[in-house]
Amino acid sequence: MADITSRFVAPGELVKEQGICLLVYGAAGSGKTVLCTTAPSPTLILSAEGGLLSIRDNTDVKALELRSVADIKEAYETLYDNPNAFRTVCLDSISEVSEVVLANEKAKTKDPRAAYGTVIDEVMGLLRAFRDLPMDVIMTAKIERVRDEGQGTMLYMPSMVGRQLPQAIPYLFDEVFALRIVEDDDGNAERVLQTAKDWQYEAKDRSGALNTLEPANVASIFAKIRGKINKTKTSSEAISNDKT
Repeated sequence: MADITSRFVAPGELVKEQGICLLVYGAAGSGKTVLCTTAPSPTLILSAEGGLLSIRDNTDVKALELRSVADIKEAYETLYDNPNAFRTVCLDSISEVSEVVLANEKAKTKDPRAAYGTVIDEVMGLLRAFRDLPMDVIMTAKIERVRDEGQGTMLYMPSMVGRQLPQAIPYLFDEVFALRIVEDDDGNAERVLQTAKDWQYEAKDRSGALNTLEPANVASIFAKIRGKINKTKTSSEAISNDKT
């Protein structure tokens, strides 16, 4: 039997290999697609919504329209086989992806209710596959208000088909942010990313590198996260060297 101890590495090494995966959800018109253009380039936007009008003049990104489940799977396989083609991939949005998968399953069964069980497995499988690509990945989602069964309260969460997916999706990600529009000190509207959960919004930041509200700039946020990872790695190496 092969000795797997040679594969033991610091968690930061695995994060570096897989890239950062971020889930961002927000209301229509809040700027989710535009947010994708602030990610480290070169960037590919996989659009399941067809809502690329807001970035029509942006020549710094590439885009591909996803019209079917087959398109989604082909896009994943192409990215998996060409890991250096893009630094960031944005799946915009997984809410629409879940709708595409549901429509596909409903077409294959006479019982629409039975399709929902299959959709959960299919969508979770697709999202795990994209999450684990060796590049940075952003997934956007629409917003909906859902009952948090653990707390017994109503929270804004990523919108997905069915009742189970909105609760399950956040567990796939280390970083889950709510894209919000708030007023600055001068009364001007600005887009921010909420990175920590409160009584109103589902959110989390497992990196520990971010403020509760961050400017809506993915490149800046990823730089902060990687800075924390590198700092932790350097500290771990120093401790290891002291022991030897």
